[in-house]
Amino acid sequence: MKEQPIPDRLKISPFLVFYLIMSMQIGIGVLGYQRDIAKDAGYDAWISILFAGGCIHVILWMIYKIAETVDGDFVTAHKYLLGNLIGKAISSIFIGYFFLYVLAIARTFIEIIQVWMFPDLSTFWFSFGFMILCTYIIFGGLRTVVGIAFFGLVLPAYLLLTFGWAIKFSNYYNLLPIWDHSVKELLISSYNMSLTFIGFEIILFVYPFIKEPKKSKKWAHLAVFTTTLIYTILAVITFAYYSEDQLAKQVWPTLTMWKIVEMPFVERFEYIGIANWNLIMLPNVCIAIWISSRLIKRIFNIRQKIGVFFVVVPLLILINFINSRERISLFNEYFGKAGFVFTFIYIPLFFIAIMIAKRVKKKGKKKR
Repeated sequence: MKEQPIPDRLKISPFLVFYLIMSMQIGIGVLGYQRDIAKDAGYDAWISILFAGGCIHVILWMIYKIAETVDGDFVTAHKYLLGNLIGKAISSIFIGYFFLYVLAIARTFIEIIQVWMFPDLSTFWFSFGFMILCTYIIFGGLRTVVGIAFFGLVLPAYLLLTFGWAIKFSNYYNLLPIWDHSVKELLISSYNMSLTFIGFEIILFVYPFIKEPKKSKKWAHLAVFTTTLIYTILAVITFAYYSEDQLAKQVWPTLTMWKIVEMPFVERFEYIGIANWNLIMLPNVCIAIWISSRLIKRIFNIRQKIGVFFVVVPLLILINFINSRERISLFNEYFGKAGFVFTFIYIPLFFIAIMIAKRVKKKGKKKR
């Protein structure tokens, strides 16, 4: 049975893919990725960011090829390759993947609020209020979610300018000598960017909702390029601001840099930064829940609005069990590994399998 096409009124314009991808890639990882990538590659780690960004462009090209070949989303691709039953079974794993994505970023953000602003903040009640807002947005459909992604990028964009305060206290000789580490160390550093860079793979899930999807390619690649550039520039500023010993002791170096920002009307700018980050986190969570609920609808034929509750309710229960710095760090580490496997291993292998299946099916048609 052929899948019903998505009506045009529910689709998004190609240029909005830029905001969709960037809003997924710029999230909680920005606040502390510098320390993680510098552990192995030292202050050559900015090279690792550029390398990881280059790899993502290649994988993004593969993602579009997969979607174009099957003319559909991730579930359609699995059904094309493995048949209806096995295809749906494999696709159902990714409901859990995006569920864990929401759990990781939501719990980490709550931890930041608890450490920097409100130590007695209830994890449950904050996440409960946040999930009500997310559910309301998702019920508006993908176009509403993408609208939030747009505002979640544009409104807090001024925060990039605040890192200018760190420049006058920076010592760029910290970055010398360049390429002082082995290729192996640089590759390990690129691997440590996994949790920070993941998110661009959502194209596999939203492809049918894009008007003239081929036109969105340039916007998707521009989004990855922009994100890579932002991460590289911020890493260079961070490396110049901290010595390697100082950076090793910082859990959230980006937040700590905000402590030197001085303005006549605000004494603790990091409070404003964290409050603004709430808006940046909102599309992260909304898009991931939307994808999970969309997969539930596609695989189990359950209404998407009901599927949202299948994601949100377990999340509100489980988030309370990740209640210490060690557990949060360990959870993020394991999810980062899962993200790396899905993005940098599974998708390329899946691409190869789809291309082989396409060739086999073409030969089968010719024989007929």
